[in-house]
Amino acid sequence: MTEWLTTLTTATPAEGYDLAVKLSRAAIRMTQPDAAVRDRLRPEYAEDADSLIAVAQVVATHFATIAAANGYWRTGS
Repeated sequence: MTEWLTTLTTATPAEGYDLAVKLSRAAIRMTQPDAAVRDRLRPEYAEDADSLIAVAQVVATHFATIAAANGYWRTGS
């Protein structure tokens, strides 16, 4: 469960991006809870361009959601 995730509100875009990365990493841990398996697989995807692009896409999707939740950090929106 994501008890640590109480809000998508962040003060800045940089904090929003950090949260997007954290959400992405949490999804991996929830999908594959065995740290040993994640560690064993890491070298395989760490040098695979398609895997790295997929990771970037997931982070970007989370960041877009967070940005929208924060009104794109515009005051008075």
